[in-house]
Amino acid sequence: MLPQDESLQILEEFLRAHNYEKVQGIPIQVILQLAQLILKETAFVNGNKFYRQIIGGAMGSPFTLT
Repeated sequence: MLPQDESLQILEEFLRAHNYEKVQGIPIQVILQLAQLILKETAFVNGNKFYRQIIGGAMGSPFTLT
């Protein structure tokens, strides 16, 4: 399972270790905010119930592919 907070920390460390200030014109802080949104705001409906994923990342999401 992909730990959400650890994944965000690893992403930030990677970007900073490689001296990225922007990626294709997008500032690192914005990239981190978007990654957090992708990881932490995953929801789905099953039957008549609404679920919010709080552990790991969504299966099949480009962010969680290895």
